Amino acid sequence: MGTGTPASSPKEAGGPVDSPDAMPGLDRELNDSDEYRRLREALVNGPVAAAVSDPRVLVAMRRVPRHSFVPTDVLRYAYEDRPLAIGLGQTIPQPSLVGLMAELLDVRPGDRVLEVGTGSGYQAAVLGQMTDQVFSVELVPELAAGARAVLHALGYGAIGTDRRDGYLGWPEHAPYRAIMVAAAPDHIPLPLVDQLTRDGGRLVVPVGPPGGHQSLWLVTRQGEHVTERRVAEVRFVPLTRR
Repeated sequence: MGTGTPASSPKEAGGPVDSPDAMPGLDRELNDSDEYRRLREALVNGPVAAAVSDPRVLVAMRRVPRHSFVPTDVLRYAYEDRPLAIGLGQTIPQPSLVGLMAELLDVRPGDRVLEVGTGSGYQAAVLGQMTDQVFSVELVPELAAGARAVLHALGYGAIGTDRRDGYLGWPEHAPYRAIMVAAAPDHIPLPLVDQLTRDGGRLVVPVGPPGGHQSLWLVTRQGEHVTERRVAEVRFVPLTRR
C-alpha cells in the first residue's frame, strides 16, 4: 500500500493478545546479532519498503532492533510484519504501519516530535533515529517504566518520556512539528492540533471506535487553517484516558 492510498484490508497496530496479560518488565533481548540484523534487513526490504518510499524512514527502521522491544515469549515473531502482544492488553504495532506513519510525519533532523502512546518504546526509537527532539507520553505506569528502561539501555536516553494522559499531549514542550498517535481516540484530539506548529505541523492519528471501523488521518496546520486527509483503514487499540 502506498502513502495516501486506502488499504484494501486494515493495517493492524493491535491484534489478538496471545501472551499473559501482565507486563513482562525488562525481560528483553537487548543484544543484537548478525541473525537479527539479517532478519531486520529482510523485513525492511520486504513489507516495509512495500508501504514506505522515504529512504530516511527505511534507514531508521534498519537501525532499531525491534526484537529488543518485545517480550521473550514472542521473540521469534519480532521480524514478522505483524503486531505483537506486549502485555496489559497492549501491542507493538505492525512494522509497515510504523513506517507509513513515520513517512506521513515527514520528520526532518531537528524537528520536535511528540508520540502519544509510548507502549513498548519501539516507535519512539524509530523517531529518535530521525530527529534528536522526541518526546513520548504513556498513561499506563508499567508500560511507561518498562519502555523508559529499554530506551535507556539501548542508548535512546535522550528521548523524553513521561506518564500522562496523551489526549492532552505534552504542552510544556509544544509546539511540535509532528505528532504521532499510536492508539485510537473516537475523534481527532483538539489539544494535539493546538500543539502543532503553525507552519505545516503534521498530526497522524487513527480515529474510530474500539474494534470498529477506524481510519488513519493526516492533519496539517497552516496558521489557523487545519486540513484533514484520510489515508488508510487501520486497527488500533483504543486511546486510554486518565
